Amino acid sequence: MASSGVASRRKADELITAGAVTVNDEPVIELGYKVMPGDKVKFNGRLLKPQRFVYVLLNKPKDYITTTSDPQERRTVMELVKKASNERVYPVGRLDRNTTGLLLLTNDGDLAEKLAHPRNRIPKVYYATLNKSLKEEDLQKIKDGLTLEDGPVKIDDIAYVEGGSKKEIGIEIHSGRNRIVRRIFEFLDYQVIKLDRVLYANLTKKDLPRGKWRFLKDNEVIQLKYLLK
Repeated sequence: MASSGVASRRKADELITAGAVTVNDEPVIELGYKVMPGDKVKFNGRLLKPQRFVYVLLNKPKDYITTTSDPQERRTVMELVKKASNERVYPVGRLDRNTTGLLLLTNDGDLAEKLAHPRNRIPKVYYATLNKSLKEEDLQKIKDGLTLEDGPVKIDDIAYVEGGSKKEIGIEIHSGRNRIVRRIFEFLDYQVIKLDRVLYANLTKKDLPRGKWRFLKDNEVIQLKYLLK
């Protein structure tokens, strides 16, 4: 079911035990049931076919919403990758409208769920440009950990960007909480002027201009899955 794009493996288990799946028109509620070549697997009466997994890496520009559709008819990241594949892909996690940088889109629901889950501690590195120089004592406060309105937040690393001013900060974090990087700096009375995600898991922006996308290479997909073991 996961390979057909119906649900993640965990959700598929729930659907199977609920009796929503048949093999050769017989209900199957046994988890781990072996499907043989030629078997007809159906979900709620619909025949399932193995789906070709697609992994698309986008260097997101500003002013695009990270969603598959928008009721306010604003531009979404889906417009940028619409020629990538006939398969329906969707974003893994979010970048807010004014944040640029790396965004992964896929139809591999199982991988997407694991990448998004905080227990897997997927690293993300951002370059932030602030409205004023970050004081060294404030950099240390962020490094030590802050308590925001929705609880404590611990970053993995933070430093001034080499060769830049003290307004330019590199921050590594695995939390996926909403606007977390911006809120960290706002908590200490700094405004983030620019925010760019330059690393996601094992993926970088090398040779990927703003607004462009590319397919992941086979070895990159393997490395991604290795991170989740």
